[in-house]
Amino acid sequence: MAQRFVRVQSQTGQLHYGLLHPDRRVQVLDAPPWLQGQPTETELLPNQYTILAPCAPSKVVAVGKNYADHAAEMGTAPPAEPLIFIKPSTAVTSAGAPIYYPPQTQQVDYEGELALIIGDRCAQLPPELAQTKIWGYTIANDVTARDLQKRDGQWTRAKGFDSFCPLGPWIVREINPAARLQTFLNGETQPVQSASLDTMLFKPAQIVAYISSVMTLLPGDVILTGTPAGVGPLAIGDQVRVEIEGIGALENTVVARPETISPARS
Repeated sequence: MAQRFVRVQSQTGQLHYGLLHPDRRVQVLDAPPWLQGQPTETELLPNQYTILAPCAPSKVVAVGKNYADHAAEMGTAPPAEPLIFIKPSTAVTSAGAPIYYPPQTQQVDYEGELALIIGDRCAQLPPELAQTKIWGYTIANDVTARDLQKRDGQWTRAKGFDSFCPLGPWIVREINPAARLQTFLNGETQPVQSASLDTMLFKPAQIVAYISSVMTLLPGDVILTGTPAGVGPLAIGDQVRVEIEGIGALENTVVARPETISPARS
């Protein structure tokens, strides 16, 4: 089994990066792993921590319409170059945390995606170096208020609500380029999304190089690589699970947004 890097909160409230063992023990690191964090002698047992999103990015940069079949279902041609937008870091939440359904929208959609974790500061990268800046991979759900996206004509509000970027549950260092991404609703065995990652229009290294030509990427930043066809609406009470071969599964439940939201488990 590939090493799984996690970010957790202990019972005393401390935040730690760590290595997750098969028995769910976490060996604490002395720094984020992409900043050369090393294992310490401290271990947390399964009942001594809560798993968080596996990183705390300064920004989440996402790519729209990066699968031809998804561009088609949205009624557009595939873009000629990566179509990028930003989700705020406050949208990030963890595996198992709720997705809050905002009262401003009538249609909240799931979008299962592969996420890249940036390991080093990078700007103006040549494409041949971009792959070396991808430290690892995790799973994301680019939750979207679809009606607001269409109404606003730009995507900030539709993509930016608190809890609209579940990440996790952990990071792995490598992934098969042809791994399959699948999204499931409410425990059904038939996926609502299913695609091979190698059918992306723009590959991960191309995406990193392109974004770095626009903005500086920092260690721990997250890039969402786009969603395949099959996006659709969520209802309050739905459970959505995004699976990627070689990583695992990211599962969240949709709930009505309360008047006051507790700080996200991010």
